[in-house]
Parts: sequence; C-alpha cells; structure tokens
Amino acid sequence: MVGNFRYKFAKCMGKLGNFLVHLNGGMGKSFPGWLFLHVGSYEALNNLAKEPEIGSVIVTGTNGKTTTTTMLIKLLSKDAQICSNFESNTVNAIATGLLQGKSELGVFEYGIRDFEHGIPGEVQRLVDPIGVVYTTISREHTQVLGIKNPFDKYLAAKRELSLNMKRGVIVANVDDPRTVYIGKNKEKDVPVNYFGLDIDYNDIFPERDVECPVCGRKLQYSKRFLNHRGIYQCECGFKRPEPNVKITKLQTSPSRWFITIEGNVYNYPNDTNVSFKIDTDVPPFGIHNIYNTLCSTTAYASFTPKIENIEKTACEVFEGLTMAILPPGRFEVVKLNDGKMVGLGQGDNGDALKVNVLFMNQYIDNKLEFIYTTPDVGEEEVFEDHLEAIRAINPDHLIVIPGRESVEIAREYYNQIKDEFNADFYPYPYSEMEKRIKGIVKLILNSGYKNIIVSGCGEEQAMWERIKQEIKKER
Repeated sequence: MVGNFRYKFAKCMGKLGNFLVHLNGGMGKSFPGWLFLHVGSYEALNNLAKEPEIGSVIVTGTNGKTTTTTMLIKLLSKDAQICSNFESNTVNAIATGLLQGKSELGVFEYGIRDFEHGIPGEVQRLVDPIGVVYTTISREHTQVLGIKNPFDKYLAAKRELSLNMKRGVIVANVDDPRTVYIGKNKEKDVPVNYFGLDIDYNDIFPERDVECPVCGRKLQYSKRFLNHRGIYQCECGFKRPEPNVKITKLQTSPSRWFITIEGNVYNYPNDTNVSFKIDTDVPPFGIHNIYNTLCSTTAYASFTPKIENIEKTACEVFEGLTMAILPPGRFEVVKLNDGKMVGLGQGDNGDALKVNVLFMNQYIDNKLEFIYTTPDVGEEEVFEDHLEAIRAINPDHLIVIPGRESVEIAREYYNQIKDEFNADFYPYPYSEMEKRIKGIVKLILNSGYKNIIVSGCGEEQAMWERIKQEIKKER
C-alpha cells in the first residue's frame, strides 16, 4: 500500500495523462499508466486495482489474446460497467485501463515472454485478479532481445500469473496440455473452468511429439485438433479432463459458420454453477478463432454478474461479429479486382503460421504462391515450425523475404529450402521498411497466381497493416 496523498496525486497524474493522449493520440494504451506508476510506484497499482467492484480478469497465452479479450469485452460490457485495455502487453497498459474510472469489472490483455522482460508474479500480486484466462501456450519467439528463451522458462512465466491466486477462477484450454497443467495445479485453490472442442475435426499437419508437462514422457493422442491441441493422455496418469464448456456442433459455409456451445461453469460473482446452450453463428474466420470464441464464452459465463443473460447476450454479440474484429496486422483474406485471393498477416510463431495456413486453405481453388517472411538469428526453432506449415500447404511457388533484421540468416533459411520448392529470394533489408513494404505489394500485384499467402515474421502492425491497406486499394 502507498500513502493516501501519494496515491491520489498519482491517480490525478494518470488522468492527466489520459487527457493528454486524447489530445495528441499515440501511447494511449500505456502512457497514462506509466505516468501513474512513475508517480505512485508499482505498489499504487494495488490500490487502483481495488476500484473495480467485482475485480479484474487478465487474458494471456501465446496466440488469441487480443481477439479473445476483444470478444470478452463485447460480452461483459452488455452486463456490467467495465474498464479495459488490449493490444498492449505491459503493466502500464493495465494501469491505464484501471484509470478509466468507476467500473464493476476490469478486462486486460497481458502477454508474457519470460521473467527477464515481464513481471507476471508482481502483476498477479498487485492486481490480485479474480480471473486468469489462458488461451493456449506454444513456442513463440525462441529468443527475446537477443537472449535465448527456453520453452520451460516461457511456460513457467505464464504459470506465474496465476500461481499464487487464492480467489477467483482460472479459465484454461482443455485441449492444450500446458494450460491444463497450470489448471490442474490450481484446482485445490480456486475453481478451474476448462473449454475445448467436442466435434469431428482433424489437423492437417504432421504430428510432432509433445512432452507431458508433468513427467516429460511423450503424450499419446487419440485426436489432434490443432498442432499440440487435442485429446491426449500420458503413462503417468496426466490426461485431458472433460471440458466444462465445449463446441458440440460446427457447420461451415463461405459466409458464416454455425456453432453450438454447451457449458456448465462456476460463476464467480454469483458463487454458483450455471448451465447454458448457445446456438449462434460467427464469421468464417478459422478454427483458431473458434477457439477464441469458445474461450471468451467460458470467461464471460465465469465472470458476468447477470447469469440469466448468458445465452441471449452471446447470440447477440457473436451474430453481430464481422471480420473487422481481427486485430490490426492479423491474418485475413482479401479478394482483389483481378480475382486474386490474397491471405496476409503476421505469423510470428509456428502456431500462428499454421493457423494462417489452415485459414487460407479453405479458399484455395488453384495454384498457390507463398510469400514467406523469415525469423531472425537464433530463431531456428521458429523456422522449423514454419517449415512444417509451408510443407503442409505445398505452394507451387515460394518467395522468401527477410522478416526481421538479418538478411544473411534469411538467406540461410532460403538455402535450406530452395531445393525442396520452386523458390526465389528477395533480400529486402529491414532497415528500409518502406522498400520492403512496396516490394511485397508489388510481388502480390504482379503475381501470376490466383491464390497467394503472405505471412511469417515482421513488424506486427507497422508492416502488415500497411501491406493490407495497399492491397485493399485494389479491391
């Protein structure tokens, strides 16, 4: 706790920061919170976090954080006054959201890569969330700011965000053994609401060994849904639990996907269990976003104060969704005037590129060109994951472009795969981002292929969103 005067002064400065960013834009997701914490110290966040009447929910994971948080905000805001922040992964951004004013619930996205560049334990202690939501956990950047980032430390940092929770609910992906591992270790302290698929769906990618998070042995899968997600068990007794919330029906069409969600969860504000069945439709935005829909539904049912609204509100929100819900820079498919179908957006880790490939695969009706932007030095494991995705979709033509700083490592990656594919290398330098963007746009517009996928590593919004906007001019 900090002194009352210092806290009030810090809060005034934070609100001044809010006023300033509304005047000038920029840094709006983090600057007011940074100013508040700079004046009041991290301990002041503990005071601020007590202001939402019910408490705060934090969404984390490797993929799907922003989309899940966006959906959860849409759902909960129908039932409660909320404060929120997303598309930013810092404690400053959480503080900025809490500064928005009187609220019943806080909803925040928080990304964690390692202990050196994140403070998950401190965030948990200071915010004292009533909920931590885990979307999925897979290998992301294998190095952060030039430092090797082993996966076991990455998983431990994710786990730290809920490790000391003594109240509230954890929401975890039952199809992901890593989030189940976190959930199982917390069931003695707090309720855990698991979500997963209960449909006939099979992964198109080659099976890769997945270690049991308990004993390290190879997990045995009876079904694979998406990469390491599926139905699994281990000789040590660790296995996939039954989901509390599940997709029991998925019917796809070019315009909308129709889903049925059934669930029975513990609801924190009402201290009771609640059952529901939701028949609704969503945009045709891929199986990964079906997971995000399911995750946000589970979190909504866990934390809404108005449990009688769950089915009605979920239908209203999901049926109103369009592809515009995808965050800036994320993968989407654009049809150009000349008939080209272009799927483009970031795919920084292997899991992300694979879901992009799955998403694009439903539109391919002819030969395919893949414009692939590579990882950097020290990210060979990401490249190996990317290569699995490229092989799965088997493009007729592959173009390799540096996605990060090193042109030389991009050339090495190209040399490893050039004999396997009909491939070309374009060494656009990272230091000349404008040249890279214009070069990629030119390659798309001049391509002789009707189906093109553009994905891989790169600046999440600065590069991908610019390319999208240039391409959309040709619609």
